[in-house]
Amino acid sequence: MSAVSYTNTLPFIYGLQHSPVIDQIELSLDVPSSCAHKLIYNEADLGIVPVAALLEIPSPEIVSEYCLGASGAVNSVFIFSGKPMEEIGSLRLDSQSRTSNGLAQILLRDYWKREVQVVTEGEADAYVEIGDRTFGKQQVHPYTYDLAWFWKQLTGLPFAFATWVANKPIEASFIGLFNDALAYGLAQREKLIGQLPQRLDFDYRHYLMENIDYRYDEGKKKAVSEFLKLMKTLDREPINP
Repeated sequence: MSAVSYTNTLPFIYGLQHSPVIDQIELSLDVPSSCAHKLIYNEADLGIVPVAALLEIPSPEIVSEYCLGASGAVNSVFIFSGKPMEEIGSLRLDSQSRTSNGLAQILLRDYWKREVQVVTEGEADAYVEIGDRTFGKQQVHPYTYDLAWFWKQLTGLPFAFATWVANKPIEASFIGLFNDALAYGLAQREKLIGQLPQRLDFDYRHYLMENIDYRYDEGKKKAVSEFLKLMKTLDREPINP
C-alpha cells in the first residue's frame, strides 16, 4: 500500500498504524507522483493517488469514502509568482504532482484565459508547488493563487486532489476495516496537531480541521468527473512524471 508522506495524510497514517488492518498491509510512504507510479505499474495494490492518475491506472476502483480534498482554499496547492497573473508568461510544473499540474493548466486556460509556456524545469515567471513545502510561503511571494479556491470559482464545486484507489478487486471485509481505520485516524486529529512542531507562519489546526476536507462526498465525485474530462482536453506531454 502506498500513501502520501505529507502532513495532510497524517490522520490516515495514524489510523492505519493504530488499527488491526495494519497487520494486513505493507505500508510505504511516498510523494504523490510515486503513489501514482506504483499503482499504474502494479507495484502496489492500493494507494492514495492523485486523481489525474485515474486516467492511467488499469481498472481503477475508488475504495474509500475518504479523500484529500477541499471545499474552498486548500492552503497547500499553489501557483506562486513574483508577477500578477496577467503578466505571467511561463509556468514551471511540480515534479511531485500530476493532479495539481493539470489543475493549474486548466485554470490558466479556462479561468484566467491565459496562454503561457509550460515547463518542467528551469526558470519561469511562476511555479506550481504542493504539500508541506508550501507552508509559510504565502508570506514570501508577492502573488499566490490557491488552486482549490480558484477551481471552485470556475466550477462551483469542491475538489478532490487524491483518492484511495485499488488496481484490482479488494475484499469487502478488508475495505470495511480499512475505512474504519481511516475514520479512527480522522477522529484523532486534535491529538496529532498537538504533536506537530509550533510554527509562527502556518496554522496546523486550521489546515487539518478546516482547509482539508476528507469526505469523498457527492460534490467531490462530481468534481473528479469534471476534472478528468478537462484533463483529457489538455496537451498531456508536459504533465510529468
